[in-house]
Amino acid sequence: MSETSISTSSAPLENSGRWALYARAFGGLVLRDTRVLLREFVPFIMRTIVQPLLFVFVFTYLFPKIGQGFSGGPGGSNFATILVPGLVAVSILFQGITGVASPLALELGATREIEDRVMAPLPVAAVAIEKVVFSAVQSVIAAFAAFPLIYFIPATPVSVNVHSWPLLVEVVLLASLTAGSLGLILGTIIKPQQIGILFGILVTPLIFLGCVYYPWATLDSVRWVQIIALLNPLVYMSEGLRAALTPEIPHMPEWAFLGALFVLLVVLTVIGVRNFVRRVVS
Repeated sequence: MSETSISTSSAPLENSGRWALYARAFGGLVLRDTRVLLREFVPFIMRTIVQPLLFVFVFTYLFPKIGQGFSGGPGGSNFATILVPGLVAVSILFQGITGVASPLALELGATREIEDRVMAPLPVAAVAIEKVVFSAVQSVIAAFAAFPLIYFIPATPVSVNVHSWPLLVEVVLLASLTAGSLGLILGTIIKPQQIGILFGILVTPLIFLGCVYYPWATLDSVRWVQIIALLNPLVYMSEGLRAALTPEIPHMPEWAFLGALFVLLVVLTVIGVRNFVRRVVS
């Protein structure tokens, strides 16, 4: 057998070995992050539960009890039912951003812990992808942790029926990865001491203009706000979950929110990975 044939046949073996090494290193980073998360399990649960708990308690329990409830929503639905998809979307976005941005800002800052991570036998870009994926896992947990609050706390009945499980899973996964990618971008451009400002000037406006408290279709009477809202990724998360959980309430077409979430995921991931590689290499 010639040397050419030997080198050609060994190339696939070398490639498979390299990818196997990458997979083990990627899994090792996930395992490391999992152990850190388990050590900080109580803070994780607190930041996962507290915000949706306050939303549900104030808007769906306290307001009706004091006679300040909302009624006559789109499709004859009460405010608690309208709020459900937006509340889950907020849980996903909040957890996705904090799961990446806060620790990454510290690792790129004074601690320089990121240097230990990039020593793993992985491309630097794959280290960034791992952060997005692990954050997405936390976002999925946060999304489903919101459902017990939704069912047991409201003072008025909540009408939530999963219209399509495949659609629900697809929206939750796309939304979770998109939130993680947004967190990756923010973590590479925000200093640790500016994390508090981040939520004041970015996350809060995203929530209030993210179709959490109202469907996007109802903004047609304020057309300029309806158009500007299309720049907000939370809008597509809320509308997608609205289509999956409360289909009787007006919502965007399926192709619109799924297409937008996919495009946002690709664009935000590319920008986030480039920023990450630039910060680490420099």
